[in-house]
This record gives sequence, structure tokens and C-alpha cells, in this order.
Amino acid sequence: MSIADEDVRPEPEAAAVRSPRHRTVLMCRPEHFAVVYRINPWMDPARPTDTALAVRQWEQLRGVYLDLGFDVELIDPLPGLPDMVYAANGGFVLGNVAYGASFVHPQRRAEGPAYLEWFRANGFETVEPAEVNEGEGDFLVVGDAILAGTGFRSTDASHRELEAIMGRPVLTLRLTHPDYYHLDTALTVLDETPGHEHIAYLPSAFDEPSRTLLRERFPDAILVAEEDAAVLGLNAFSNGRDVVIAARATGFAAQLREHGYTPIGVDLSELLRGGGGVKCCTLELRRSRTEPKETR
Repeated sequence: MSIADEDVRPEPEAAAVRSPRHRTVLMCRPEHFAVVYRINPWMDPARPTDTALAVRQWEQLRGVYLDLGFDVELIDPLPGLPDMVYAANGGFVLGNVAYGASFVHPQRRAEGPAYLEWFRANGFETVEPAEVNEGEGDFLVVGDAILAGTGFRSTDASHRELEAIMGRPVLTLRLTHPDYYHLDTALTVLDETPGHEHIAYLPSAFDEPSRTLLRERFPDAILVAEEDAAVLGLNAFSNGRDVVIAARATGFAAQLREHGYTPIGVDLSELLRGGGGVKCCTLELRRSRTEPKETR
């Protein structure tokens, strides 16, 4: 594991008791998934993709969420948008306000309006972005703040825009490793509850000021090994107790157990070829009040 000398692994919490929180998520079935262009280091258009396998693996993930009692809502996949399965990039939702996405690469730009229209049709107050951002791929809620990634996709200016819209502090973290081009590939929020904030991350994915911020704000964070991050193990989704992760991230799974979490491994190897994992396929819908929704 490559961790800077100043990054000291904290001791696991003794007999930590974790409490799950209900989650409502938005997903997009990968009916049109294929790697037909290259916009990140994971993608190789020369290797044929298996769309049917991607669908089966995605259905496994959806099934895990349903078994955990999540409300799972679906957006219809659109032809010509093979990366639309990575729903996390489609926007950011907090307190019934949906901040739309504006993608860096032209191949994905049509996804922004498609997701924004879904938010609008489903009762969210929508805000069209003025700045380039890739939604929850780079924005993660923890406590009373929002951690925000930059360096490859979302711009620093989008962080200021989001802070003005949501009225919460937005803390900028700069990514420096091209394999971890979104924040949710290098950091996962395990417990967002104010006063109990807990995260896991890969120190080498960030610049030094960002590592300093993370050390100071989250001294008990789980520091994850390079080999687990390299299978997008940190691209995970937690309800505060159960953490859905890449099945191959076995070292991270052991760390989670030591800290009182229940890891649930899933195989998304086909979708990994597009540069996405569990969290990439998952956009959390944080409504300001609980409303019964039909699960599809």
C-alpha cells in the first residue's frame, strides 16, 4: 500500500455499533452500455463489450439495494448515451433541490438535460448549472458539509455555485491521479450523520492540501490500499451500516468489518470497463420529506 509517511492508519473503533439509514436512489439500466470512445483511462474501445452481462451485473446491484430496503427509482436509458448507466454523474440532489450536471466531454453532454428533465418531472426544484460539474460523482454529503472534487471533471467554480445554491459549506478536494478522475472513485462516505462523520479514502489520489484537510477533518478515516482502490473499491455506497462495494476489494472489506460495517460485495466488472462501479451507478435522492414512491 502506498500511503504518505504522514498518513497514519487509525486504530479501528472498538465494538462500533452501526445504524442503517433509509436510502432512496436513482438508477439507469445499462441497455445501451458499450465502450465506443475513450474519455478515461479505464476505457478501451478496441475491446468488445458485453451489454447483456452489464445488465445482469447491474440487476444484481439493484437487487442488493432492494434487499436492503432502499427505494429504487429508474430513469429510462436513451439510445446513443452508453454512459447514462452512471447515474451519479447526472446531478446532485439535496433538500428536494436538484442541481443539474454539465459534462466536460461532448460524448456525455446530452445526459445532463435528460437527468434534469427527470428531476423536474418527479417534483424536484431544478437548477440548471452555469458551471461544469459531473454531479454526485464529485459532490458527496458528509455531516453539514459537501466534499467536492476537482482536477479532472468538475471545476472549482462549480463548487462555489453549489455552495450558493445549497447553502452549505463546500470543501474543495483536488484529485491528481488520472485513474481517480471523480471524487467518488477515491473517497466514500461511510456515515454522513452529523457528529458521527466517517469516510474512507485513498491518500495518494489527492494533492497535499487536500490530504491535510482530510486528515484534520476525519482523523479516524479508513485509509484504503492501492490494490483495493484499483478495482474501484472506494466507489461504494453505504447506508451507515451496510456498505456495497466491489467484490474484488477484499482488503477494504476486511477494514470495514473491523470498523463495525457489513460489506456486501458485487461484481460490476463489465461496467468497470467504462470507468464506473457501485457508486457511479447510484444517485442518492435526498428529498426534504419522505413521500411514498412506487418502486419499479
